[in-house]
Amino acid sequence: MRVAEAELLELAEAVRRACLDAAREGYRDAAISGLCGEGAQEAALGAIEMVDLAAIVRRDQVLFSGK
Repeated sequence: MRVAEAELLELAEAVRRACLDAAREGYRDAAISGLCGEGAQEAALGAIEMVDLAAIVRRDQVLFSGK
C-alpha cells in the first residue's frame, strides 16, 4: 500500500513541529538555568536530537488508519 503524498506531508509537518517545540523548550530551559546564548543554543540542538521520532510515526499511523 502506497502512502499518499498528503500523509507524508502531514508526518513531515508533525516532525517539524516536534523539533521546533523541543528547540524552543530546550533553549528556554537552558537560558533560565543561566547558560549563555551559545550554551542555550547547544541545549536546543540537543533537545532536537532527543525528539522521539518513533512516537510521532506511531501517532500518525493511528491517524492514517482511522483508529
